[in-house]
Amino acid sequence: MRLLAAERIVRAALLILLALVIVRFRDSHAELQAAFDNELVLLRPLANQLGWNLDGSDLLHGVNRVFAFTSATLTWIVAGLVGYSCLLLVESYGLWTVRRWGEYFSVVLTGIFLPWEIYELVDKATALKTVLLLINIAAVAWLVWSKRLFGVRGGGAAYLAEHSAESLLTVQRSADVGSPSG
Repeated sequence: MRLLAAERIVRAALLILLALVIVRFRDSHAELQAAFDNELVLLRPLANQLGWNLDGSDLLHGVNRVFAFTSATLTWIVAGLVGYSCLLLVESYGLWTVRRWGEYFSVVLTGIFLPWEIYELVDKATALKTVLLLINIAAVAWLVWSKRLFGVRGGGAAYLAEHSAESLLTVQRSADVGSPSG
């Protein structure tokens, strides 16, 4: 659980960093576009010698789409990134402190994005998208199964009984080790 919590903290930190970069980009949008256009003039001859149609490349079209974003659109993107980062930090706290609500929160938060990931995979399949989707499906399935969430394998009552038995065994083992005959 703590490994999953740590991964969520790292992901939240990266998203916050991305939000900061976008804020910086938003504030100097015109200067960056002018600098990019100047560099593009220098790259065209090199691309032509390599046989790469720079003007028809997906990379250039992607960069131009980003430059076409308005300041308001970039602000909404930043708000979404910060909001999602906050959700990840709440999830990581719940997982790190081994709270039952954190496990439910994690399953719901991860599960909400599965349809979008499936759509993205159907739209354009890549090895990375496939691996990430499989990891998220495995994480949801593992959490639901191992933590007995949503009534699976007896639900919360079976989960509490299992942990109660483990706690009693730990106490018994500690008592046996500390006794003169143990």
